Amino acid sequence: MSGICTGRVVVVTGAGRGLGRAHALAFAAEGARLVVNDLGVGPDGTAADGGPARRVADEILAAGGDAVPHTTDVATADGAASLITTALRTYGRLDTLVNNAGFLRDRMLVNLGEDDWDAVVRVHLRGHFLPLRHAAAHWRTETKAGHLPAARVVNTSSGAGLLGSLGQGAYSAAKAGIVGLTLVAAAELARYGVQVNAIAPAARTRMTEDVFAEAMAAPGTGFDAMAPENVSPLVVWLGSAASTGVTGRVFEAEGGRITVMEGWTPGPTADKGARWTPAEAGEAARGLLREAARPRRVYGT
Repeated sequence: MSGICTGRVVVVTGAGRGLGRAHALAFAAEGARLVVNDLGVGPDGTAADGGPARRVADEILAAGGDAVPHTTDVATADGAASLITTALRTYGRLDTLVNNAGFLRDRMLVNLGEDDWDAVVRVHLRGHFLPLRHAAAHWRTETKAGHLPAARVVNTSSGAGLLGSLGQGAYSAAKAGIVGLTLVAAAELARYGVQVNAIAPAARTRMTEDVFAEAMAAPGTGFDAMAPENVSPLVVWLGSAASTGVTGRVFEAEGGRITVMEGWTPGPTADKGARWTPAEAGEAARGLLREAARPRRVYGT
């Protein structure tokens, strides 16, 4: 296979189903060699089964590509380390990391237990941080040895992380944290030849097809806007050397639409030049809010 990722080694977490599977197949179609990671858990993170990762790796091999499965939990230090080691031992290099693993445990805040909160934050935030840390350590070593890589990281946030989503407090908080991690990593790792971006995809997966059943339903005919394969071309481009100069960005991807998201920027401002009284601060704040753009609505409201 040949394409814009020919010769590159790509690691994709959560690649056994849904978006991750679509990304892995799309990278392989563009010539990449893959480490296909998936713990094989259910939509709520329970009952691990390594079968999905192996099936996707076999699918890539059957199509003439090159892939190996990895079925360890990347939200553990050992699992994340072994993920990167698998790429290096199998292919001798690492070029791109796509962090995609995650699951849901939706609850309204008053019903959200600590265990569910911890589990969701762990898989999304730790599951991004730990593989990123181990990959970054490798690329730093390469740079110090005089080999500046064209390394790429693509993180997976969500519209829930950008706007919030009713019943998804833990998920929204974790996905917002991934945006912050992306911005810091892009700034810190640039010296090592690493570009770090994030996507906020909208697609039909196990995490969305029940929660947003009507919006995610496949049409009887015509373009299937919610097919996960629609998101993957952008991810492949961000993960390729062709994306040189693009870092620290967040993209929404849905159907045939790609949007560059513009984050927190200063809006209307008032400066008294001295300390406000509470009443004055309130009056000033209300005045500024009248001038400010209305925020987009939280999903589900």
